[in-house]
Amino acid sequence: MPRAPRKNPRLRAGDSFAMTASPVDNIRNFSIVAHIDHGKSTLADRLIQITGGLTAREMTEQVLDSMDIERERGITIKAQTVRLDYRGQDGRDYVLNLMDTPGHVDFTYEVSRSLAACEGSLLVVDASQGVEAQTLANVYQAIDANHEIVPVLNKIDLPAAEPDRVKEQIEEVIGIDASQAVAISAKTGLNIEAVLEAIITRLPPPKGDRAAPLKALLVDSWYDVYLGVVVLVRIIDGVLKKGMTIRMMGADATYGVDRTGVFRPKMQDVSELGPGEVGFLTGSIKEVADTRVGDTITEDRRQTAAALPGFKPVQPVVFCGLFPVDAAEFENLRGAMGKLRLNDASFSYEMETSAALGFGFRCGFLGLLHLEIIQERLEREFNLDLISTAPSVVYHLNMSDGEQRELHNPADMPDVMKIETIEEPWIRATILTPDEYLGGVLKLCQDRRGTQVDLNYVGKRAMVVYDLPLNEVVFDFYDRLKSISKGYASFDYHISDYREGDLVKMSILVNAEPVDALSMLVHRSRAEARGRAMCEKLKDLIPRHLFQIPVQAAIGGKIIARETIRALSKDVTAKCYGGDISRKRKLLDKQKEGKKRMRQFGKVEIPQEAFIAALKMDS
Repeated sequence: MPRAPRKNPRLRAGDSFAMTASPVDNIRNFSIVAHIDHGKSTLADRLIQITGGLTAREMTEQVLDSMDIERERGITIKAQTVRLDYRGQDGRDYVLNLMDTPGHVDFTYEVSRSLAACEGSLLVVDASQGVEAQTLANVYQAIDANHEIVPVLNKIDLPAAEPDRVKEQIEEVIGIDASQAVAISAKTGLNIEAVLEAIITRLPPPKGDRAAPLKALLVDSWYDVYLGVVVLVRIIDGVLKKGMTIRMMGADATYGVDRTGVFRPKMQDVSELGPGEVGFLTGSIKEVADTRVGDTITEDRRQTAAALPGFKPVQPVVFCGLFPVDAAEFENLRGAMGKLRLNDASFSYEMETSAALGFGFRCGFLGLLHLEIIQERLEREFNLDLISTAPSVVYHLNMSDGEQRELHNPADMPDVMKIETIEEPWIRATILTPDEYLGGVLKLCQDRRGTQVDLNYVGKRAMVVYDLPLNEVVFDFYDRLKSISKGYASFDYHISDYREGDLVKMSILVNAEPVDALSMLVHRSRAEARGRAMCEKLKDLIPRHLFQIPVQAAIGGKIIARETIRALSKDVTAKCYGGDISRKRKLLDKQKEGKKRMRQFGKVEIPQEAFIAALKMDS
């Protein structure tokens, strides 16, 4: 049980903070950026605890990770905000708006949205592990957003902590001054007050004109069963009050404001939100599509002259089909996706049909973890049973007639005779690994058709930069990397460009019928191995029927791999006790005819688990 840090010592009994808008100079908006498991959420817990945001009874571990799935996996998925009150050593009352952000590469869009609402960032680095791949990715995002960065060295209570080495690493790799880095232990509460003092002295206050027309950035929005659509906003100029009529400039929709408030981290109503403040509003918002993330909110009667630039539209990199197991659940799935899309702007979907699976949706994700999380949230929060098809990336098809098309689903691939070339997305991957695992990591990248760009050392760790085809990464590259490096390697990537590749469509045939949910585009050099692995896997996954079932992988009309599922044998002669052999022969011949007919017309049932397990092929 961590030692509870002292409550804000400069708050006396009877003191309270005004529930109206605060002076802009006394506000600090900051986010916490770090690699996975470096202690972002634990630090957020201690900051809430020391400023008295929650009582000791109300405190739980990872209090801002409100979803069950976040607590189970131990990762942050949704960026959360909380308003903290703090009296500094200078005697002034400060309002601190904290944004706790995810660390995983699949949720970088959440990070970028949070950073847009802040002026500074706490860069949390594990004092025992040092700078990791996603530490770099997230801090560069903060630097691009013109943030003031305060380095924080966490876990200094561990025996393996090397704060001096990690300070050097931060200066060498990231290029920011770490001499004033704050050394803390978020778990035990050691030196947390120094972090609060660094926030108020080293991070800049926001700018804003209270007298100007209302201009607010729509940072996030989600659906609440009781309140309807809740909108998280950062006020740039002007004042947002209850009863005001607001206009969403991008969606061109007007609404009345029923309620304004802040998260402490529980919802708390305030009379108004002024410049620099982060809070929420609710109103008579019925259409979830009207609250687009990145939109500008202004007052309807007195509108701001220019809208904010907003956020770059997100580009999904992995696509897969999601279908309800029960076709009657299709409308429920449509509604659930609408609500989830509001809560997660990086998730996109459109309707599609499949011969094998019926009506469903083609969905776009930022990575495989993002896909897993969305599927799990749909099943848990909306009580749906879903089947997902093979994940695929977006290919560019250059047709013979000069047209360029995007291909999201391998099942929709046109006739190969009409295609001139196929281009696939490539990524620039940065991998940090201890030296002893470097050989295995390099071999993994080479096996996945990678091209080495750079290799150098950061202290005792190797930093490898590779160009890799995204198609080879989306399946299980991350799992294999963690397995090879015993969990010590870290991985980050971004899409670099599209390159021409010798790609072919591989179809899976079960009992001579193509299963479109399992068709995929693969590089010709890997097609045979991938086809053989898929057939072997399906042979074990598809239950035996009363007839023999061939499972084949094919490229066009050419079969490249085959496995056979043996028939279940039923003893039709069990009731014959002795007697003439011709009677048994007659029964056996009759059974053979029946099996022949079944093989022609019999329908093979493929269980849902077989689809999911078949996609996790490489072991």
